[in-house]
Amino acid sequence: MSGSIKIYRIVGTYKKKHKKYLFRKEVRAMNEENALEKVLSRVTSIGILRRQINVQEIKEISLEECTDYLVRELSQ
Repeated sequence: MSGSIKIYRIVGTYKKKHKKYLFRKEVRAMNEENALEKVLSRVTSIGILRRQINVQEIKEISLEECTDYLVRELSQ
């Protein structure tokens, strides 16, 4: 199971206390499914249920497009 680690940007929304929130997360993962699982576990850690999350976009991005400092440092 060899492969390179890629950077993914996942954009979505969730509702909490009758308000809608937008989130944009960047993660390192082997594929889209692993990236989605990482983001869902991070967002649900604040008390949101998975059924309340609406993922709008999953996109592989380059190192230059990445804005998350930690992800950039780990990818270099």
